[in-house]
Amino acid sequence: MTEASARWWHATDDGRLQCDLCPRDCRLHDGQRGMCFVRARQGDQIVLTTYGRSSGFALDPIEKKPLNHFYPGTSVLSFGTAGCNLACKFCQNWDISKSREMDRLADRAAPEAIAEAARAAGAASVAFTYNDPTIFAEYAMDTADACHALGVKTVAVTAGYIHAAPRRELYARMDAANVDLKAFTDQFYHRQCAAHLEPVKDTLRYLVHETDVWTEITTLLIPGLNDSDAELTELVEWVAGDLGLDVPLHFTAFHPDYRMLDTPPTPPATLRRARAIGLRAGLRYVYTGNVHDRDGGTTRCPSCGAAVIERDWHDIVAAHIDRGACAACGTAIPGRFSDTAGSFGRRRMRVVIGA
Repeated sequence: MTEASARWWHATDDGRLQCDLCPRDCRLHDGQRGMCFVRARQGDQIVLTTYGRSSGFALDPIEKKPLNHFYPGTSVLSFGTAGCNLACKFCQNWDISKSREMDRLADRAAPEAIAEAARAAGAASVAFTYNDPTIFAEYAMDTADACHALGVKTVAVTAGYIHAAPRRELYARMDAANVDLKAFTDQFYHRQCAAHLEPVKDTLRYLVHETDVWTEITTLLIPGLNDSDAELTELVEWVAGDLGLDVPLHFTAFHPDYRMLDTPPTPPATLRRARAIGLRAGLRYVYTGNVHDRDGGTTRCPSCGAAVIERDWHDIVAAHIDRGACAACGTAIPGRFSDTAGSFGRRRMRVVIGA
């Protein structure tokens, strides 16, 4: 199966069909595609052209998503499709998210095959990632249902740019999400992503306050664009005030890519500065990523300060956690934990799945 009828659209008075999946509200004549490129009008319906097709499957550490409080040390079967509903100039998966070559999607797999492969590989979860699961929501939802039938959990790695109705249906099938909060000004979203900030904040509020989806946040810091003390302070204070002190926040390093090849990489000192701003605001779990920073990857107990999970890159080098609580003082650590941390480590393994 290479396409499926899409959900969330309606006919307009002028004869076009409007996609109601995300705030872009693309209105399509017959034969046109939305900005995401993968949702297209065919006759009197909109279809998802990438259903059942992937840019590849890999077994990753869950910390790579990044999720530090969702079954640490376990493996996750990761995959994406093609296209994206944002237009980020700094996209670091641009060869997938900006792909206009459907032939790149050489790996075909039905939802049930993905779930079976994850279970066979010993993966605790399946992640919809690389490009945004919002734009292949029907495929992601069917795959999530198949995963849950086999006891495999599901993860969305997303920019959170989605309308309320599809958001409810998609996240009813997710166990965890990492939301990419790209910056904290609408100007950045408009100029760098051709999007807006408020829908992303709405998604974060929804996930944290209205669902049981375990949620973590990632902000990629780009020198000179979203890394000022003022903006970082506003961002962390919003997270603390609107979402809560226990929501993990990851500050990660930019490297020159796509249409920002002349922008320098993020200095490690910038990430440490951002982490310090978050901790001063009262956030209990602030991490650094894409750099070697053992302290910035370690989960500490907010009560006694003990290292609960020590990480070196994506390796767990020591775990002092007992059924989700600090082994030193017994304070509960928010998240989803097994009795013991896993030991998958930093490996990345290509997985081939039959259709």
